[in-house]
Amino acid sequence: HLPPPPGRWLLQDVREVGYKTERGRGSESPALPIQSEREPLPSKGLSGCSFGGRFYSLEDTWHPDLGEPFGIMHCVLCHCEPQKSRRGKVFGKVNCKNIKQDCPNLDCDDPVLLPGHCCKTCPKRVDDMKQTDSVLDSFDYFLEKDKEKVDDLHKSYNDRSYLSSEEVGSEESRTDFVAVLTGVTDSWLPTSSGVARARFSLTKTSLAFSVTYQRMERPSRITFLDSDGTAVFEYRVPRGQSHMICGVWKNLAKPLMRQLQSEQIRISMSTSRREEVEGKIIKHRALFAETFSSTLTSENQNSGMGGIAMLTLSDTENNLHFILILQGLIKHKEKEPHVVPIRVQLVYRQHILREIQANITSHDPDFAEVLTDLNSRELFWLSRGQLEIAVATEGQDPRQISGFITSRKSCDTIQSVMSSGDALTPGKTGGVGSAVFHLHDNGTLEYQVQVAGLTSDFIGLTIEVKPRRRNKRSVLYDLTPEFSKATGRAQGSWSRLEARHIHMLLQNELFINVATVHNQDGELRGQIKALLYNGLEAARHELPVPLAGHFVSPPVRTGASGHAWVSVDRQCHLHYEIIVAGLGKSDDITVNAHLHGLAEIGEMDDSSTTHKRLLTGFYGSQAQGVLKDISVELLRHLDQGTAFIQVSTKMNPRGEIRGQIHVPNSCEFGTRGEEEEDGEFDDYLVKDVEELKKDPQTCFFENQHHAHGSRWTPNYDKCFSCSCQKRTVICDPVICPVLTCPKTVQPSDKCCPVCDDRKEPKDMKTPEKVEEHLEGCYFEGDQKMHAPGTTWHPFVPPFGYIKCAVCTCKGSSGEVHCEKVTCPVLTCAHPVRRNPSDCCKECPEEEKSVAALEHSDMMQADGPRHCKFGKNYYQNSDNWHPWVPLVGEMKCITCWCDHGVTKCQRKQCQVLTCSNITRREGTCCPECVGKIRTRIVTKMEDAKREETQQK
Repeated sequence: HLPPPPGRWLLQDVREVGYKTERGRGSESPALPIQSEREPLPSKGLSGCSFGGRFYSLEDTWHPDLGEPFGIMHCVLCHCEPQKSRRGKVFGKVNCKNIKQDCPNLDCDDPVLLPGHCCKTCPKRVDDMKQTDSVLDSFDYFLEKDKEKVDDLHKSYNDRSYLSSEEVGSEESRTDFVAVLTGVTDSWLPTSSGVARARFSLTKTSLAFSVTYQRMERPSRITFLDSDGTAVFEYRVPRGQSHMICGVWKNLAKPLMRQLQSEQIRISMSTSRREEVEGKIIKHRALFAETFSSTLTSENQNSGMGGIAMLTLSDTENNLHFILILQGLIKHKEKEPHVVPIRVQLVYRQHILREIQANITSHDPDFAEVLTDLNSRELFWLSRGQLEIAVATEGQDPRQISGFITSRKSCDTIQSVMSSGDALTPGKTGGVGSAVFHLHDNGTLEYQVQVAGLTSDFIGLTIEVKPRRRNKRSVLYDLTPEFSKATGRAQGSWSRLEARHIHMLLQNELFINVATVHNQDGELRGQIKALLYNGLEAARHELPVPLAGHFVSPPVRTGASGHAWVSVDRQCHLHYEIIVAGLGKSDDITVNAHLHGLAEIGEMDDSSTTHKRLLTGFYGSQAQGVLKDISVELLRHLDQGTAFIQVSTKMNPRGEIRGQIHVPNSCEFGTRGEEEEDGEFDDYLVKDVEELKKDPQTCFFENQHHAHGSRWTPNYDKCFSCSCQKRTVICDPVICPVLTCPKTVQPSDKCCPVCDDRKEPKDMKTPEKVEEHLEGCYFEGDQKMHAPGTTWHPFVPPFGYIKCAVCTCKGSSGEVHCEKVTCPVLTCAHPVRRNPSDCCKECPEEEKSVAALEHSDMMQADGPRHCKFGKNYYQNSDNWHPWVPLVGEMKCITCWCDHGVTKCQRKQCQVLTCSNITRREGTCCPECVGKIRTRIVTKMEDAKREETQQK
């Protein structure tokens, strides 16, 4: 009962309704999936187009991706065109066209079609192919330099250097940016000598930033400027002593995100004394591999120049790669670029260890190089932060900037969750280990570790690398002497980190291992990795709350574990961040099979009056958020240390892992009181009425404003449930659960009857309170817990309730089973739907004729095992080449009908090993350019030979 994959659903959308926006769907919409398509929500207050699971802003253009095996339609260009409604509201409409007829006429004899292009191009000449790309935004240049000198690079380093952070994976999906901030030179104020380096990570619609600065006092304000120089976001810097600033810019509007991706956003930083530095935010692939860095400053006052160096070690050899981004070092007033000679030196206490001389241009002052074969002393000084890199221009007016090389700095937290499921020999012990690390500039690594729930006596705590052979551990550092068996904790510092170890630590290549008497190779193990800064008010420098099956009542022997940071702010809002390890996906194919688990918060007392709240659902290894509507009782339990955080799963709905939390607070009156216990947990918070009026997506219904995404019971009928979806109110009837109790009562304020159990009134469960069940099912669509045995129409934003499907909560296992409503096979030619809310059609009284195949309802239940593709029907075992709008027949793809299911496959092509690949028109597979040229020359020679013979 899982929905089709996004690519397949898009294909269905293209076949059945053509290229349409979600706003402009016709009456014949495709069969909707049981689960909502996980498309990114548009930025607040913006109009645009939804297409194929993505949101596009007005004026966006793109090539549609039909998914496998069709791929991206490079000859089709879609455009989100702005339209105005009668009321003057601007909305988006998708318009797609074939751009093949717009291809230019070429003057070469043998044009080629390159992969990923629509139009043919003339093949590059040999001298063109020798030209190299710019070193900016890539480590490719000095990787090749390194190969020429030593040819020692390990393949894994090669792979890392070519990958951007956007290509890592779903859980780590992010884009990294960097900016160099130097003094403003075109101001009437004295130019600053300060230099700042800002690192940014874009995830979805939030931009986290870490800023370090030198030669200036602590800034008071950080401002982001758009392409017009207008301030679009301002961050007031909190007071502090460190030279690190951490912040998050949340909910970036789509146009600003586009400007950020195209490097049109600038960042400015100013102090209370009006000292200002600024710079442009740029993408840089070097950020992905960077493990060491340096901020370069000038000793001259009011210099307005500076730079940064991003450095990394080779994975196998002691080669130090670096790239320099320089600003203000070269004064260029001429329009034409000129060459400037520079010297780059590696210095230790005024002694020059290495020197490189090179030329850079005034318009492109960035430089990349590799220092090969660092000796043991140089590596030692590198690990201690004692090496200095200096860059100087040569000539009549020499200028120099320099800075010490230290480990990469950021606001991210280095941490690890240790679980038995991740041990070298995986197990299910119910134990947990948690660790937090802090790396200093001098190479010292501070650590805090806690362990609980071990099945036998502790014997060892070590930091290790990945074993080279199975069960052959490679220990770097032994933390055992610092471990206290009485407290289950270890705290100390590792002051002998080598440069190689720092590199591996910042590349997430180290592990922490707990050994016991019965598991001497390790009972618990976890990867040490950086956790991205997210702006939540959680004290990450402190040890988090450990979460383990050992703490569940009764204890659960599980391979999963976790830890959580929890805090309560001055507004009595709960900030939480939970990391789990060992929670695998369910093997059962159910609607929520991809849901890893549920996080909830409650009190340790297991009585029937437990005040428990659902926090969120897990779809990866972490969950985070802010809970604003907490009851007074739960806040009191947090203050007394009698509350818990628990993660429940399908296998263990009563709790897979749990941890006791103690958060001192003075919230005597709570936040919004107890009566809101059945509201949404975090996503849709109650907003101020004036804010709701300003929001263009707000719904106005029964003289009240409702936020987008909110749900409520209307005044006109308590047996209906309404929701607001982008200014549209959708109301659907409530389905009452089937009750198995002998006696029922009908509460006056409720729609559905409930069991009448006078002896135990506390056990009465109403549909509005199903999220408080210890046993039950969590459904992603409405984000609620459902009691065992209850049935409901699935709620799928933004479509509302899907009437042609019914979901059932299967007992205490927590399994949600959704089925399509089975409609009877009709014999009439023109069935009708009696009521708009009905799922199945019926035959009119006056029609008794047999229904034609083309008029049958696609929502009807199982019929003949034929397939429908587009407007055509195919019998079982038929095969055909698909026809796609605006593209035509796709001869390289073959589809066939397999018992009612359409399957398509692209023609398999052999793997080519040549570097210059092209594809001729009319062929399905790419070929090497050399082979094509040989074929063309052969044909020309054959033609000449025939011409000679005829003469």
